[in-house]
Amino acid sequence: MPDFPKLISRYRALDRNTRLETLLDWSKKLPELPPELVPLKDQGVGRVHECQTPVFLYVEVKDGLVGIHADVPRESPTVRGFLSLLIKQLNGATPADVEATPNDLLEQLGLSNDLGMTRTQGLTAILGRIKAAVRARS
Repeated sequence: MPDFPKLISRYRALDRNTRLETLLDWSKKLPELPPELVPLKDQGVGRVHECQTPVFLYVEVKDGLVGIHADVPRESPTVRGFLSLLIKQLNGATPADVEATPNDLLEQLGLSNDLGMTRTQGLTAILGRIKAAVRARS
C-alpha cells in the first residue's frame, strides 16, 4: 500500500538541492521495460504525448492489483525519477489506492517550483494517465 503522507513529509523536510538529488537517485531505480512490451514501444503504443520527454507508459490491473511499467530515456533523469517513485509506490496497490494518490503530488512533495511549469505539467499528466488507465481496467 502506498504511503504518500510519509513520502510527502520526508520530501517537504528536505532543502531544494537535496529534493532534486533524491529525485535523481530515484531515476537510477526505474526498472527496465519488460521484453514483451518493447514491440509496443517500438510501434509508438503507450506514448504519453502530454510530456515533452518520450515517455512510454503501460498500466495493468490483474487480480485487483495495479502493475505499472514505463520507459523513459536516461537523458531525462527527473522524469525517470518521478516515474520510478510512482512505480515503487503504486505497483501492487489497489485501484482505490491509485485513485487516492494526490493529484497535486508534485506540489505536495515540494517539487513543482523546483521543476518548472512545463515539466510539472508533463509529470502531472503522467499521474493522470496512470489513474485513467487504472479506472479503465478496473
